[in-house]
Amino acid sequence: MSVVLREDGASIWWDSHGEGPPVLLIMGLAYPAEMWFRLLPGLSEHHRVLRIDNRGAGHTGDVVGAPYTVELMAADCLAVLDAAGEQAAHVVGISMGGLMAQELGLSFPERVRSLVLMATHPGIAHAVLDPEAIALLTSRGSMTPAQAAEASIPFNYAPTTPRAEIEQDWARRFPLATTPTGYAAQGGTAFWSGLDRLPTMTVPTLVLQGELDRLVPPANTETIAGLIPGATLVTIPGANHLLTTDQPDRVLAEILDFLAAQPC
Repeated sequence: MSVVLREDGASIWWDSHGEGPPVLLIMGLAYPAEMWFRLLPGLSEHHRVLRIDNRGAGHTGDVVGAPYTVELMAADCLAVLDAAGEQAAHVVGISMGGLMAQELGLSFPERVRSLVLMATHPGIAHAVLDPEAIALLTSRGSMTPAQAAEASIPFNYAPTTPRAEIEQDWARRFPLATTPTGYAAQGGTAFWSGLDRLPTMTVPTLVLQGELDRLVPPANTETIAGLIPGATLVTIPGANHLLTTDQPDRVLAEILDFLAAQPC
């Protein structure tokens, strides 16, 4: 693992696994990069996988710059690519990480080989949200990690996902739990919007969505896929918001097939 020091003094944690065409993984709100653990082995068999802990999450933790905007954290991602010696990478983002991925594709297409956007939206101002999910997100900052995780189960996981697999996720998340300060700081991403710019996207894009997603309902990814020229939308059956836990094999296969089809 490594850190990259940003101009404002923030130290951004990242690591690298495997060899091959680079893939940058960007996690969602309050989640550490460790939550890519189900996809990491399969991806790193074919690619150099770079993971970043966003400001306010994981090993990076609470650093300067709050509230953290999408633009600021996208710039952190570019700094990681620079530190890794990669001019461009395939970029995979889930939920909030999908906002950062969109921003990278829109503002820095020369640094992005392709995009995989999972369980995300084009900006909160334009998003379709479940009122119960909004209530959870607004109250989560005052909960302990364990309380927030328990309350979020119906919004994150499919009813068929075994409790043991949910607790495997928690075993990875809880040691790197986001603080209330970090959670609030990542709320700066709420001011971002990509809706009006999506028709100008030139980067090959795959959009993945869990059919059962209650946190970011499928209407959001349908909007994104409909606006990005040439984008492919794939809905994953039996998957809620954390489709990487509910259906990891299917998600991995879709990503690998898409990446294999991209120019070297």
